[in-house]
Amino acid sequence: MDIDRLKFEKSLWNEGYKRVMGLDEVGRGCLAGPVVAAGVIFPPGFTNDHIRDSKKLKEEERLELSVLVKREALFYHVAEGSLEEIERLNILWASLNTMEKCTLSKDSNPDYLIIDGNRYLPTLVPHTCLIKGDDLSISIAAASILAKTYRDQLMKNLAVDYPEFGWENNVGYPTKKHKEALLKYGYTKHHRKAFNLRTKKKYGE
Repeated sequence: MDIDRLKFEKSLWNEGYKRVMGLDEVGRGCLAGPVVAAGVIFPPGFTNDHIRDSKKLKEEERLELSVLVKREALFYHVAEGSLEEIERLNILWASLNTMEKCTLSKDSNPDYLIIDGNRYLPTLVPHTCLIKGDDLSISIAAASILAKTYRDQLMKNLAVDYPEFGWENNVGYPTKKHKEALLKYGYTKHHRKAFNLRTKKKYGE
């Protein structure tokens, strides 16, 4: 059965909301790199049958759709949650805080938020949390595409200086190669030391 990914947006647009922002983040389960969030606001009435959960798209499709989203959206913003924020706040709150950066970014002005997941920070902006929202809402799906394409490219860029960890493929997730490289070479400045890296060895020492 086909999913109506415009169901929530249509309802909100019909209620008079004009700047409905979908929010999603990527990278919570990674051992290295920042967590990244994106927020997307489409114009009322927007539709596109190809925008869906970024995890269900091939890389080429994600890249093509990221261009489309940036072109068609009323507003979009991508934000990073740094390693320092992850260590200070923990990964859950760093992820929520990073999504909030999108809502507070210049010219965003959302009047309603649709958030992937089951919790969000206290806010005066009316909002709904949707479990698996990246496959239920076109706005969240678009945000997932922007966040993933941004973070994937960031990790591929970092992989040039740290080829041992395979970040060009695993983008920081705990694959076998990544974990074996941690034990052999130690952790880098891009690793989340608040996570269980199973090594006390520092890269290059």
